[in-house]
Amino acid sequence: MTLLASLISPSFGLLFWMVVGFAILVFILAKFAWPVITKSIAKREEYISSQLAEAERINRELATLEQKYAQKLEEAKNERDKVLSDARKISEKMYDDAKAKAAAETARMLEDAKKSIDFEKKKAMTDIKNEIANLSIVIAEKVLRKELSDKQKQEELIESWIKELNMN
Repeated sequence: MTLLASLISPSFGLLFWMVVGFAILVFILAKFAWPVITKSIAKREEYISSQLAEAERINRELATLEQKYAQKLEEAKNERDKVLSDARKISEKMYDDAKAKAAAETARMLEDAKKSIDFEKKKAMTDIKNEIANLSIVIAEKVLRKELSDKQKQEELIESWIKELNMN
């Protein structure tokens, strides 16, 4: 036999021990593992069937709840329509009342604003007059200082004022 052929085809002794090892493995699995596996499969099957029964029960309850929900929804819609109608009436009344109050308040505020504007206008006019008077005094003072810087101009100014006083 060639080397390759001897590697590919096993000897009788190797085959015998492989069969014996496989038989021992099958025996151990049959004795210890298969009962556990079949038991867990049975439990799983029982669990799934109980879950299916529970799902059917829940579906029936859900159908009942959907009917109750539809009924409650219809009642709620009717109640909502009634509440909205009442709220609309109250809202219109409140709007009319608020509109009347707002009109009265607006008229009062306009009157107050007119009074305030007149007062501020008079105050501003008084302030402007006072400011003009103060500026006139300052300007007059500066002009007089410049005009009265020498003695001769002072005397001429006094004489002109005296003449003006005599004429009036």
